[in-house]
Amino acid sequence: MILLRRPWLLAGLLGWALAAPVAHASDTGRQIGNFLSGPGTIAYGVIGIGLPLLTDGPQGKNHTLRAIDSLGVSLLLSEGLKDLIKEKRPDSNEHDSFPSGHATGAFSIATMESAFHPRDAVYWYAGATAISVSRFTLHRHTVGDVLAGAALGYGVSRWELAQHHGLVLTPWIQPERRTFGLRLSSRF
Repeated sequence: MILLRRPWLLAGLLGWALAAPVAHASDTGRQIGNFLSGPGTIAYGVIGIGLPLLTDGPQGKNHTLRAIDSLGVSLLLSEGLKDLIKEKRPDSNEHDSFPSGHATGAFSIATMESAFHPRDAVYWYAGATAISVSRFTLHRHTVGDVLAGAALGYGVSRWELAQHHGLVLTPWIQPERRTFGLRLSSRF
């Protein structure tokens, strides 16, 4: 089955199914959405960045740096797009809706952690999906904002994983060496 070979797809469907009732709930749904968009997002990010230090042995530091690298680049691109596009938020007159930064960050973490721990991919993507859906259910973003943020976080993380030494933190991400050095490079 395609869902079993693609755990992120299964997790996404599961997350949408679980979070959809929140959109129609009143006070309880709003409380859940506020938790997911606030402390839940912070906890998810801290766990996603810190977990490799505790569980990945000698690769823990490298995995943490890779997750930080991916998350940082994803969020910088997200903020740049917000400034460039200036889409109005559904619930206010602010013009910084596209893409959802929460979805970008959550899917960045989910993609990195799923690469490091494939057995846990369903949980990471379900968490990222729940955070993303909370942004829509609280009327902070449109579905397009959330989907674009999720795609941005996923795409940047896949790009990060395709690089041998990371995207920005290249001087510190060198798993095959135990020496410290600074390297500047560019490709066109």
